[in-house]
Amino acid sequence: MGKLTYIICGKLYDGIDRELKDNQKILIEDDRIVEVGPEVQQPESAQVIDLSDTTVTPGMIDAHMHMDNIDWHTIRQEVYYTSEEHKALGILRTAQKALSRGFTTVRHPGGITSNGFGVLDVRDMINQGYFSGSRIVAAARLICTAGSHGDLSQTFARRPEFSFAVQNMISSLGAGKDFFANAVREEIKAGSDFIKIMATGGFFTPYDNPRQQQMNDEEMEAVIRTAHEWGKTVTAHVYSPDHIRKLVGFGIDGLEHCSLLDEETAQIVEEAGAYIVPTFCPYEEAVHYDPVKIQTKQPEFRAKLEYYKDALQAGREVIKNCKCKLGYGTDQVATHQNYESGYEYKAWLESGMDPFRALEAATRINAEILQLDDRIGTIEKGKLADISAWKRDLMTDPKALLDCAFVMKEGVVYPTERCEDMDEDA
Repeated sequence: MGKLTYIICGKLYDGIDRELKDNQKILIEDDRIVEVGPEVQQPESAQVIDLSDTTVTPGMIDAHMHMDNIDWHTIRQEVYYTSEEHKALGILRTAQKALSRGFTTVRHPGGITSNGFGVLDVRDMINQGYFSGSRIVAAARLICTAGSHGDLSQTFARRPEFSFAVQNMISSLGAGKDFFANAVREEIKAGSDFIKIMATGGFFTPYDNPRQQQMNDEEMEAVIRTAHEWGKTVTAHVYSPDHIRKLVGFGIDGLEHCSLLDEETAQIVEEAGAYIVPTFCPYEEAVHYDPVKIQTKQPEFRAKLEYYKDALQAGREVIKNCKCKLGYGTDQVATHQNYESGYEYKAWLESGMDPFRALEAATRINAEILQLDDRIGTIEKGKLADISAWKRDLMTDPKALLDCAFVMKEGVVYPTERCEDMDEDA
């Protein structure tokens, strides 16, 4: 018999049932859960962990975390002034800090500052036990077009000699269906777990907008078809209903953001079985309009939030009330640090979302999106012992996931940290 660990829960959310269960115990052998329930007996040889003053949950999952920047305040400088090696170290730091906040798994949908495969190396070294950190599922590079939301040489667009030089360094940036079909193959060859495309414009970049289609129909269809032929899923950065409907028609697996969603399109997404990772955090200052906090964002981001404020508020209501499969992801690039994933829970609850829907999104549904639901996402017999615990009330406190009391990944307990802003936000 291996190492036994016996956890006494205060309350338990198991990721399966929409309830907090009383009088629950969890027995773990090595890295696996072997028994859960009120009648689980404590073996004499087991290490006992008393979490009776907390709510115990599966390890949380953030399905949209760009891991490659050190500090959101300097993200634009980091694109150009730091090496790929520096960015890889930033990814490792992010994975370690995310774990300490109760998020045992994270999904990296392409690099914001990086253009390499460092995230895949960090993923593999964590999996091999060389470093601690959240489990990583990654698409290493964004697949995108010139001048698009994925082309951060936009910043220097008025210096064409510099902009074109930088653009030509982004090997996943190009044009034409043949280029994009091959770009998918190259990502898979390198070891990416899934494919991410920048289908439309966005809020963060200076010379585009979220209603622009930035890959043509043939290009998007070529990516989705090729990825599926190779057994990989595809997700897209997308905002507006017409583009969402088009991607669903091409058979896309998932959609990121969808912040301008309408009811008709939500119904189409639901019927197709595609998922949405809505990433509420970047738009909070517009949805819950706060002209002071908007001033903290980059100028172009600020201007777009003001312009699309009403549409973002309407889209939030559609997402909140839809029956689509919703995942939980943060996309922290302009307000909080990328590993401060608990802020998304705050955004969901303050938008009136059922807390159980938010918890389900961050556990079981995200595990399905990451295709890891046979291993993680719920607390049940046979699953990996990824377990977090929280002292704040998950049903009523929007800041509950900002203050992790306990975290275990694969049966190993790690130190926890509070999010840096908690003291000033308390």
